[in-house]
Amino acid sequence: MANEHTLDCIIGIGNRSLEILEPETGFVSWARLMALFKRLLTKACDHGIDDPRKMFHCLKVGAALTIVSLFYYIRLLYDGFGGNALWALMTVVVVFEYTVGGTLYKSLNRIGATTLAGFLALGSHWIASQAGHRFEPVIMEISLFVIALVTTLSRFIPVVKARYDYGCTIFILTYGLVLVSGYRVEKLMDVAMQRLSTIMIGTFLCIIISILVCPIWAGIELHLLIACNMDKLANSLESCVAEYFSDGDEESKKRLQDYRFVLSSKASEESMAEFARWEPAHGPFGFKHPWKNYIKVGSSLRSCAYCIETLVSCLDSRHQVPETIRNHLRASCLSLSSSSSNVIRVLSTTVSSMTRSNQTDNVIKEMKDAVQESQNNLKTLSGILIRSHEEQVMKYELQDIIPLVTFVSLLIEISSRIEGGIVKTVEELAHSAEFEQSEDEMDLPMAHVGSKIVGKEENMIALQRV
Repeated sequence: MANEHTLDCIIGIGNRSLEILEPETGFVSWARLMALFKRLLTKACDHGIDDPRKMFHCLKVGAALTIVSLFYYIRLLYDGFGGNALWALMTVVVVFEYTVGGTLYKSLNRIGATTLAGFLALGSHWIASQAGHRFEPVIMEISLFVIALVTTLSRFIPVVKARYDYGCTIFILTYGLVLVSGYRVEKLMDVAMQRLSTIMIGTFLCIIISILVCPIWAGIELHLLIACNMDKLANSLESCVAEYFSDGDEESKKRLQDYRFVLSSKASEESMAEFARWEPAHGPFGFKHPWKNYIKVGSSLRSCAYCIETLVSCLDSRHQVPETIRNHLRASCLSLSSSSSNVIRVLSTTVSSMTRSNQTDNVIKEMKDAVQESQNNLKTLSGILIRSHEEQVMKYELQDIIPLVTFVSLLIEISSRIEGGIVKTVEELAHSAEFEQSEDEMDLPMAHVGSKIVGKEENMIALQRV
């Protein structure tokens, strides 16, 4: 007889014999849990292999936590700081970020906010204590309300939100903790100083490890991200036009969706640019490097990427256009996409190598010529439409031509945005950052601009190792 606490499930499957499903035991559940843990561990290791810097960051965080935990285990250190030693541990957890800029942003905000809020809370506590035991909590509550109100309102100011939002949060937290705990705690000054010292120890330890041990600079990450996005944009544009005219290959199809990386990188660019402002001079980047210009370049890239997204959507209607009409504009469109992509790649090289390329004017001129050729070919479509009606041999309707006209118009619009957007913002960046002029005066064949720009890969690898 089955155990009365065991619930068996009997299922009939067609004409086959009945199967009895036993409930899962704790052993099976534990096995599944271990399998899930192994899968997560495998994925984490794969990420570490793909980008070793992530593994180094994990090791740095573990090392920092191990060091600050000694303040609690070593008796001599514990006698000096007491239970407040845990604040150093919590500080490391909340301020240690992936990049140097992120760590400095949180560390300096935490130190400044903790110091200011701590002394302000001590002053408010002293003033409230002078009013007597009856009115002391009332004054403290009013001061807490006012400080929280004003600080929270300041977080809505764009500049404060971008640079000191974390500091505002810590300011409110510290002020409230010190003020409220001071009502019941004796020797409040000693407790406050112990907490401040442990917090400073934790933050300085994070800063030192972040800068000296395999540093990951937000500025370099932003610099390489912009250059990489420019290459992806050029690949996507070229692949889209090749696919439209059935001139692409498997590699081209894989690169077709690269523009999506550009569209999804806005938040990363803005956060990296803000973190880079907190970093000291490193590599080729000085204290006043124009990080805001990278945001402008990224914005111009997204403007083109949105247009490319619309261009990609035109692929669904390409078979509605008669092949004869498509072939009429095939050569000019392929030439325009190639020249436009070359402009983006040359500008990408300018950004990655921080050197003004002598090829920029040449490739822009070629793009303009290709735009003019495409516009002229568009005008001849009306003649083809009229002749087809007169000859009555191969009759084309207006709706047969509209999808192709839309596609070519979008391609011309992308070229316009490249010239008026990407070219302009990169030139502003080159001027503000004082990029050097390239000494190579040799004219490169335009068909190989993307692969023959001297030192592009080497420059990117060198920046990563700075």
